[in-house]
Amino acid sequence: MTNGERSYFDPLILARLSNLYLKARWVVEGIMSGIHRSRSKGFSVEFEEHREYSPGDEIRRIDWKALGKFDRYFIKEYEDETNLRAYLLLDTSASMDYASNGVTKFDYGCILVASLAYLILKQQDAAGLVTFSNRIESFIPPKARRGYLMEILRALEGQRPAGETDVGQILLEIAGKMKRRGLVILVSDLLDEPDAILKGLRLFRFKGNDVIVFHLLDAAELDLPFDGNVLFEDMEETSLKVTADPQAIRKTYRKVVEEFVDHVRKECRENSIDYQLLPTSTPLDHALVSYLGWRG
Repeated sequence: MTNGERSYFDPLILARLSNLYLKARWVVEGIMSGIHRSRSKGFSVEFEEHREYSPGDEIRRIDWKALGKFDRYFIKEYEDETNLRAYLLLDTSASMDYASNGVTKFDYGCILVASLAYLILKQQDAAGLVTFSNRIESFIPPKARRGYLMEILRALEGQRPAGETDVGQILLEIAGKMKRRGLVILVSDLLDEPDAILKGLRLFRFKGNDVIVFHLLDAAELDLPFDGNVLFEDMEETSLKVTADPQAIRKTYRKVVEEFVDHVRKECRENSIDYQLLPTSTPLDHALVSYLGWRG
């Protein structure tokens, strides 16, 4: 891929686009340009409603009885006309508002989730959205309906990072709400008790779901590149402030972060959970290629 093509997926460039739909379309159309459309056709479970035929709709979905009755073409739509039900879980706690390079973890996560929703619905699978901090902020159940993308995007655009993190408890709560098995995609900085997070992820697997974790961290959170005395403040607990010399603690800090990431990665691997660390400078196609590889 050339440098020019890579710019399609540069988070800084994407952040300048005016809305989430354009960002998602930019990413997905860029990555799908060289990939054949999925041949997976899905299956119908429960009839939901009719809608008028539009150019490009598949002829096999025309309701010929409705044509005879109304002299107009109608398409049958179904509740679960899909082989996949994807639950997109986005952490919207205050820690996601951090940025050292111009793109917050929250903004990166929104673009990633919007792009995944665009791609999943484009492939005629079902996509839903859950946003959460220490409580569930929004819950949109997965569907594969025309126009459903805009409902998901409106929820994302109406959300701002705030509140404390309780990823583990939220995962347990969401697992309890899921009525059918599917794919769970968690997008979070995972800045919470790792064993609690892993307990929630294991519950999804126990209930028969596939799970993908996109672990978002800012480059500064990985490397601690600062110089001189720096005041560090917990974004979720503003009373917690510490002044420290990064040079004095950098080696230990990096070791702790590396051990944390390695622990989560190892536990995910042992529980058949796909895990990918994504610094917010990472081009967005990395995550979508990972998803497409799993879907394939």
